[in-house]
Amino acid sequence: MTGESTIAGDDRLAGWVAEDFGLALVAAELVPYGADDAARLWRATDADGAQWAVKLSGGGTPAGLRVTAHLAARGVPGIVAPLTTRDGRLWSVHEGRRVSVVPWLTADRAFDGGMDVAHWRTYGEVLAATHAVAPTDELAALLPREDHTHAAVGAATRETDRRLRAVDGSADRWTREVADRWRAAADDVSTLLDRVDRLGAELRDRPADLVVCHGDPHLGNLLLDPDGRVWLIDWDDAVLAPRERDLMFVVGGVLAFAPVTPAEQAAFFAGYGPVDPDPVRLAYHLGVRALDDIGSWARDVADADRPEAERVRALKIVDGLLSPVGLVSLARDALRDLGRWG
Repeated sequence: MTGESTIAGDDRLAGWVAEDFGLALVAAELVPYGADDAARLWRATDADGAQWAVKLSGGGTPAGLRVTAHLAARGVPGIVAPLTTRDGRLWSVHEGRRVSVVPWLTADRAFDGGMDVAHWRTYGEVLAATHAVAPTDELAALLPREDHTHAAVGAATRETDRRLRAVDGSADRWTREVADRWRAAADDVSTLLDRVDRLGAELRDRPADLVVCHGDPHLGNLLLDPDGRVWLIDWDDAVLAPRERDLMFVVGGVLAFAPVTPAEQAAFFAGYGPVDPDPVRLAYHLGVRALDDIGSWARDVADADRPEAERVRALKIVDGLLSPVGLVSLARDALRDLGRWG
């Protein structure tokens, strides 16, 4: 293992995986992995030619590993179970970070196209089966529980608003660019936060049927294999929440460049089964997600320590979020449909 195949330029990755999981890795390629700066992912090959997704996690919780092991053991389709260590654990720990190993899927990302009507139906079946599985007491205690407070998102949004409103001509180009976008959208963002706060207070007084939710089941976390199966990956945001937490990704979608069409939505629910999503819960979760996304990507643009290419990419995502088909617009429209915007 050389070059990008190693951690910090040595063979610690191979040593850890051999010692803990009994796999002799002969190669490992570092691959791009989402927006989580605390995680690294390698596509590794062992001495027998099998391929594995080896992940090093420095933040969050191991809830996703426990969830996928639990769901796979109960026959939920589209779930890849993690490999266990020699002594039966789902991960090992080195230098304060978790090492986990999962079979590498030879599949295409739905994010890149190819998601046909049959895939959408299968996707619905996967989420329905997930939501139908009761968590063990241990898993329920480990998973975050939706409480409709969104305190961290609200605080981060207010701080980002304060910071970007204060940007002046002395800032670098990309900080000025994102500050201009933010100030142009500031009234909508402020209104969105106020309405989400109100919905949260309302929903805290209403009983909720909490199920195991993926928490982030957008197309970037779906893989399509040649046999037509749909795999739902990256369970780091797993949560006990109303099913609307997941269904908002289908009822309209959250990706500006890939809105869900009526035909795709119909195919999904043909697989998911009869359900009547609560529009108030959908609007709440859309709003929280919109605030979280616009704030986090705007902060990335304004982070002068990031490579310029990353800041440019983040600015494009901000533009998408604020576009007429972007998540901020979707959240606003959902609130308008409820009569909660004006």
